[in-house]
Amino acid sequence: MELVPFLFFFFLTTIVATIQASDRSISHQIHVLRPQTGSHGRHVPGISCMSWRLGVEAHNILGWTTVPAVCERYVGNYMLGHQYRQDSKAVTNEALLYAKSLNLTKDGKNLWVFDIDETALSNLPYYARHGFGAELYNSTAFNAWVLEGTAPALPESLRLYSKLMALGIKVAFITGRGESQRRITEINLKFVGYLNWEKLILKNTSYSGNTSVVYKSSERRKLEESEYRIIGNIGDQWSDLLGTNVDYRTFKLPDPMYYIN
Repeated sequence: MELVPFLFFFFLTTIVATIQASDRSISHQIHVLRPQTGSHGRHVPGISCMSWRLGVEAHNILGWTTVPAVCERYVGNYMLGHQYRQDSKAVTNEALLYAKSLNLTKDGKNLWVFDIDETALSNLPYYARHGFGAELYNSTAFNAWVLEGTAPALPESLRLYSKLMALGIKVAFITGRGESQRRITEINLKFVGYLNWEKLILKNTSYSGNTSVVYKSSERRKLEESEYRIIGNIGDQWSDLLGTNVDYRTFKLPDPMYYIN
């Protein structure tokens, strides 16, 4: 067997095995952590928990700090159940169809932007222990979880990543994680199957006091000024996708556990 085909086959085999392992990891979490009853019928003042989640995803309910307490079980069942995975798959399938439809210049400048938390990586093991967003965000506890470096991949995002790479599209990660978490983030990404990337951009102190929209817009602008051609962007927060330098298609993954402006 020639060396190049062999290496390509090895790469694809590694990706498939990693995705299957990630699927098994998520399935184990569903079995162990999922609440036994839902709360579809319970109400936030004036609306059901299901309607509240729809309002969050549609960006009609803004500026909230925690999941309503009455909706903790509903959000937990959604996030660790099959519907969350199906919703994520619908988004990434559409993203891949879009990518395949493009007539791309093969100059090495085509770039797809990924968020990390609840996009490339899943923090469900952490949020399952902290009320699925019903507890007030604790930066100390969450940072300690990040430093464990054990977050699993969201399988649908990992599949999209591998397909984009096979199309010759490069990947950049732009995350709200701080520079102090660079090393553990690199280790975590590679361990779950994100083996290569063009850029890994973490939030430095110069953005202190700025919103995520300002930070991510600025970093996308820098990429384009470096002559990269951003052709797609995927994230779980609207702040990953809004702002400036968005003259391409964006794809919003579901996440009713927290809100970042």
